[in-house]
Amino acid sequence: MQQATADVAIGCAADSQTTGVAYALVRTGKRQTLMRVPFGCRPLAALHGRDVTYAATHAVAVRLLDRGLRRVQLMTTDQELVADLDGRRNVPAPLTVPYVMLRCLLNRFGAARVMLADDERRCRDLEARARAEVSLDIAA
Repeated sequence: MQQATADVAIGCAADSQTTGVAYALVRTGKRQTLMRVPFGCRPLAALHGRDVTYAATHAVAVRLLDRGLRRVQLMTTDQELVADLDGRRNVPAPLTVPYVMLRCLLNRFGAARVMLADDERRCRDLEARARAEVSLDIAA
């Protein structure tokens, strides 16, 4: 029997010191689970948060694999990440390694897709939650 595809909305934030946190709302069928996933990333201002989204998406994908999920749709509000992974353009040099690492990780799934959120509110709510936590400096 084939496993159902999990829809995963992701929101994230990081401070300037490498502390980041992602929240992922995982929906499989009628079941819904909220995950908190810490990650490390030293954001570069020139990338306008793209590096944070890469690090968060990678951390969430690792956690999903660890939980045994093999079919996922990762939803984000980051149009740049989606365009990068769709292969429509070259990524900036500082994102080359994170891009390759994320691509390789996504290939470990039976099926994985990164897409723009169909309901941005879910991702924006998760982003707000992550920003609040990071601003309080309590992210682990």
